[in-house]
Amino acid sequence: MSIPTVLDRFPTPPCAILLGLDILEADRETGRVKIAFTAKPDFCNASGHIQGGFLAAMLDDCMGPAILIATDAQAFPSTIDLNVQFLAPAKPGRIIGTARVIQRGKTIGFVEAQLEDEDGKPLARGTASVRITTLEKVVG
Repeated sequence: MSIPTVLDRFPTPPCAILLGLDILEADRETGRVKIAFTAKPDFCNASGHIQGGFLAAMLDDCMGPAILIATDAQAFPSTIDLNVQFLAPAKPGRIIGTARVIQRGKTIGFVEAQLEDEDGKPLARGTASVRITTLEKVVG
């Protein structure tokens, strides 16, 4: 499976472009994905660190592609619950996210993700419940 072939069915959303999303690795069999983001200085709060909402968006943008890749882009995930834990302040620069599908049913899935800086320091982690919709229902 080619990563671009699977994700070619969906245009990259503007929000993912804003975050600098770049899919580095994906494994359909294990439901895992590794994604790089570019945390811009514009994302900083008053303390000079990346505002938590941007980190939550990065986590969400890891978990969605994990479902897409695990289903060979036959199903589209919509987040229905997102739980985020902030572990350390994040600085502008490259942030690496990894996500994996924990369990996937016919209509609901469970996914987890973690963000790290380039040195491997954990920054945030999250879990999500997602509603799974078949591609025909999303497009049609």
